[in-house]
Amino acid sequence: MHKNVINLLEIENKLKIIDNFKNCKIIAVSKTFNKKDIKPLIDHGHEDFGENKIQEAIEKWTSIKSNNNNIKLHMLGKIQTNKVKYLIPLFDYLHSLDSLKLAEKIFNEQEKKNKKIKIFIQVNIGAEEQKGGIGIHQVDNFYYECVKNFKLDIVGLMCIPPYSKNSKSYFMKLREIASNLQLTKLSMGMSGDYTEALECGSNFLRIGTAIFGKRT
Repeated sequence: MHKNVINLLEIENKLKIIDNFKNCKIIAVSKTFNKKDIKPLIDHGHEDFGENKIQEAIEKWTSIKSNNNNIKLHMLGKIQTNKVKYLIPLFDYLHSLDSLKLAEKIFNEQEKKNKKIKIFIQVNIGAEEQKGGIGIHQVDNFYYECVKNFKLDIVGLMCIPPYSKNSKSYFMKLREIASNLQLTKLSMGMSGDYTEALECGSNFLRIGTAIFGKRT
């Protein structure tokens, strides 16, 4: 059995004792890794994968997705508006919506392509200047504008907590904001804090290093 599959199974076994596990999807974050690293997971039956860059995703996933209709591809990174025309045909989820300009561009492209993707609003949960995302006090208005004006399929919220701090308090805050909006999907938790995220109600874990190993 390939090491990446073994790593995935170990993560699943670790999480099975947490009540929320049955509601959770593990996104295998395959950015910078090539097809030979991904194929064993696909052959194993894993369906959710994440990328951060459009061009890399096009090169890797166009042929794979055409031969595997069950695969769901998640855009996790910041996306420029001029790349949205490539986003809509290939991806099923966007986890990083953080501006009305981007929301409008997605709306226009979805109309052209006659395809809608599922979208998470990225929340700057730690109010960090260097990170993207909507401020916690602006999330409500931003959500309603996206839904009312641009008819986007907003399914939940995403966050990246401040590095080297206790992630759990930030995860609980995001859960509270989502609950107030009656949103049930939470994209939170990465290789270093995925168990805490699941305990706080995450249902989309973005795990890269713990599956694929360190990036070179």
